[in-house]
Amino acid sequence: MKNLIATKVSNLPPSGIRKFFDIASQMEDVISLGVGEPDFDTPWHIREEGIYTLEKGKTIYTSNSGLLELRQEINRYLSRRFNISYDPQDQILVTVGGSEAIDLVLRAVLNPGDEVLIPEPCFVAYKPCTILAGGVPVTITTKAENDFRLMPEELEAAITEKTKVLILPYPNNPTGAIMEKEDLERIVEVLKDRDILVVSDEIYAELTYGREHVSIASLPGMYEKTLVINGFSKAYSMTGWRMGYAAGPKELIAAMTKIHQYAIMCAPTTSQYAGIEALKNGDTAVAEMRESFDSRRKFVVNGFRSIGMDCFEPLGAFYVFPSIQKSGLTSEEFCSRLLYEEKVAVVPGTAFGDCGEGFIRCSYAYSIDNIKEALRRIEKFMKQFT
Repeated sequence: MKNLIATKVSNLPPSGIRKFFDIASQMEDVISLGVGEPDFDTPWHIREEGIYTLEKGKTIYTSNSGLLELRQEINRYLSRRFNISYDPQDQILVTVGGSEAIDLVLRAVLNPGDEVLIPEPCFVAYKPCTILAGGVPVTITTKAENDFRLMPEELEAAITEKTKVLILPYPNNPTGAIMEKEDLERIVEVLKDRDILVVSDEIYAELTYGREHVSIASLPGMYEKTLVINGFSKAYSMTGWRMGYAAGPKELIAAMTKIHQYAIMCAPTTSQYAGIEALKNGDTAVAEMRESFDSRRKFVVNGFRSIGMDCFEPLGAFYVFPSIQKSGLTSEEFCSRLLYEEKVAVVPGTAFGDCGEGFIRCSYAYSIDNIKEALRRIEKFMKQFT
């Protein structure tokens, strides 16, 4: 059987996030800061809508693109929050999480050998999805001294005649970096005369602190060359509902829908009805969760700095990306020893690209009590290196 597995699949490394999570799940008294999942329950009014639709027997397939009412609500949401508007009929596709949308767009546009520019550190799925779609991932290293933002000169240097897609992963997982309007405008200057599709992964758009998220699709000249990907997992604490969406040019959405028809059929019906309720009446809950994340963000950044670890202040998502270079260990060694010696699970920075060496990712989507105890154990661990 081993010989039957496709080479490109055999050569893919397993997720660096899951490795430490799986080990930690077999140990007792482990505090995990590893998984990017809100610790809040899905707001009750959203769950209640899902339950109600089940009781009413609304369990049949929806259209491939998703419930029209949901697509209409997605358009209203994007319009009022980010000043971008799409035709619900043919410019919005409801997907099984944002991850399916990433996979779909790359399969829809890439021919063998096409290059995809990927700023790193970044979400673990971009490179494997590019490879599986027959493309060539080209990474661009973002740096702490630039607040992990994509710099226009670095983008310019990476573009070749084979470049077809730029993935724009902001707010960023794992660094928590954001791109403000001025930053995006400089990127637009590089892209404006080039036929390059921007895949803007905006799943953390609601989780920015002290700044309002700006979508590159809202900037002049970018609407027709940008696919916006978003979803419900992070903002509404709906990870297990598996609900995402893509919005963009109708020709691209049609191509993605064609693949979606054959591979998936439609997103879960119950989740779609719950998504309608989330978009209609979820703003208050989102604001409350964002406020809580902001408090934890400040606490964890100050905690790492008090230990003596350099820690970039994130302005988005719910992760910190502290430097562990003072330990003299590799990221993998640091995470392994921290797990076995102090029972704290974090993710090595290298899980998000080779340039993540010397860093670890810690999620603060956990209670303050858990974060406080984890920091105490990390401080104890770090004392052996001072």
